[in-house]
Amino acid sequence: MKQWLLERFGSPRKAPRIQEVGLPAPLPNHIAIKIKAAGLIAFTIIGTSAARGQTAIDRLQSLVETSARRLLIAQQVALAKWDSGAAVEDLPREAQVIAGAVGDGVSKGLDPTSVSNFFEAQIEANKVIQYSLLADWRRAGRAPAHAPIDLVATVRPELDQVQAALIAELADTMAIRASTTCRADVAKAIGKYVLVHKHEVGPLQLTALDRALAASCTS
Repeated sequence: MKQWLLERFGSPRKAPRIQEVGLPAPLPNHIAIKIKAAGLIAFTIIGTSAARGQTAIDRLQSLVETSARRLLIAQQVALAKWDSGAAVEDLPREAQVIAGAVGDGVSKGLDPTSVSNFFEAQIEANKVIQYSLLADWRRAGRAPAHAPIDLVATVRPELDQVQAALIAELADTMAIRASTTCRADVAKAIGKYVLVHKHEVGPLQLTALDRALAASCTS
């Protein structure tokens, strides 16, 4: 009987291995590597295309926005000086800020003179805000209601963070700021920022922002 079955149906075969549903077989290594490489190339191409699609004005926006943020801090500085009666100008502190910025800039490959000029302009713009606000408050006989402000413990650490961001943005826009169209590009970038923030930026802030970025270009 067994012999008849063997002749009739042949030798028994092992059942084929059934793969679990939802767990596809792993790809051979050479195919997986090619797919990963293709994905990386596509990502790089997309990223490069996006960067190329940005104009100089677009790429300067971060520098403009951070400069505007620094000017907002000027109001806190002015309030602190209103309370303390301290002078707006603080030459030793200004020299310290510029020296620190130059050191950070050189570590990023920036020209020390251009960094010094840039931060001198930032400081002058900050003082424009302070002088104007203090004069307004003196005319009014009072400053806006505010909690006590600690320049050393609160304001200066925030200014240090802004400084680090500005240095990074100067490094990122080095080529743009060296171009022959830089001054026009910076002016238009400021105009674009003001258009977006038109309810927040008044004549004083615009004047100060123009001053803050007056030394952005290196050409």
